[in-house]
Amino acid sequence: MIRTRILAVMLLLLGVLIGYFTYASQIPGSKWGSFPFKLGLDLNGGTHLVYKADVTAIPRADVGTSMESLRDVIEKRVNLFGVGEPIVQIESAGVLGSAEASQKLIVELPGVTDISEAVKSIGQTPLLEFRILKTADLDAIATASTTVAEKEKMFAAALGGAVLTGGDLKRATLEFDQNTRQPVVSLQLNDRGKDAFAKVTKENVGNILGIFLDGKQLQLPTIRQPILDGRAQISGGFTLDEAKVLVRNLNYGALPVPIELISTQTVGASLGQDALWGGIRAGLAAFIIIGIFLIVWYRLPGVIAVVALAIYTIITLALFKLIPVTLTAAGIAGFILSIGMAVDANILIFERMKEELLSGKSMSDSMHEGFARAWLSIRDSNLSSIITGVILYYFGNSSVIKGFALVFVLGVLISMFSAITASRLFLYAIAPKGNGKVARFFFSNGFHFNRSHN
Repeated sequence: MIRTRILAVMLLLLGVLIGYFTYASQIPGSKWGSFPFKLGLDLNGGTHLVYKADVTAIPRADVGTSMESLRDVIEKRVNLFGVGEPIVQIESAGVLGSAEASQKLIVELPGVTDISEAVKSIGQTPLLEFRILKTADLDAIATASTTVAEKEKMFAAALGGAVLTGGDLKRATLEFDQNTRQPVVSLQLNDRGKDAFAKVTKENVGNILGIFLDGKQLQLPTIRQPILDGRAQISGGFTLDEAKVLVRNLNYGALPVPIELISTQTVGASLGQDALWGGIRAGLAAFIIIGIFLIVWYRLPGVIAVVALAIYTIITLALFKLIPVTLTAAGIAGFILSIGMAVDANILIFERMKEELLSGKSMSDSMHEGFARAWLSIRDSNLSSIITGVILYYFGNSSVIKGFALVFVLGVLISMFSAITASRLFLYAIAPKGNGKVARFFFSNGFHFNRSHN
């Protein structure tokens, strides 16, 4: 009993400590302020852009890779724009939809309300280019005694025009050198690019054929010999992950995905704040009403359930900060719904305890039997909820659905901990030794007080 009470006090203190850190991290200037809540566009205000990707010219098997590469390039552009916490994601029609006709790119820019500037920063189809750079010029730049900014200007001036583009590349593949077993990247040019590549490599042996995506340097391989058959190999001590990224970016240039802006939406900061505070008020109201019901109907176990529910809320909010979870209005709705789910397990436990008490068992036996009998129902009901949430997250085709599903699943998982661990620990810690009328009154519920069936 003493050990149980010590564990209960430790759990309570842990909940208070986590709650303090969660609250302190929201105070401006606090040393814990590096973990704020990550708010979605509908709560923070900003710009929502929807682009339609034209993948009709791409083989169906390559659509997924091309869209992922498109997303990565757009993310880099948005990050250069200086947007805090941008969200760039792919939206497909779903299992039964046509992949060729329904690929969309969703771009959310919190805090940005100038749509024209946002569209300008994202631009259109990313561009893959191959440019010649003379080795002597690169050596001169490397040895020049000047600033980094000046060296960048010298590098840009030394670059020749594009001798090949992504349209000249048929495909890039990841292979391994037979002697060193190091990853290498193999290139295959199409018929148009084969002749141009042969001419370029003949005239520039010893020079560098720089590879650039959207003007940003990918690689600077040196031309070792003329390549006439349209097949080349890039080596240079890549790690496996580096080689995979290069192959993906090269294939993206070989399979360009034109994008077309089809929808824009601006969410004002004031509207976002109204939605945020509305969700907070709804959450507080739900917690208070549920707490009053538990205490009035279940008495002392109801008080324990409220404490466990508070710990559940604190842990959930702390996880939202640490993961971090992007909170949207739908996510807050999922969180409020999960509060009700968290209470469900406690109600099952208390009702089973009541049945055991009514059958004439002692207080201690009623607690043990109540938890044991309720566990199977709690496990099955929460498992079905988790399965539903996972399916919703996996097949959902928008951030609203995915945000709701993620918050809901996290809430259900944490509620199982709060009900099975926290509630049980606190109940065992305050369990009375005797089975008197007073003890039975406080541990009964509803309108059943001291009746027993023999």
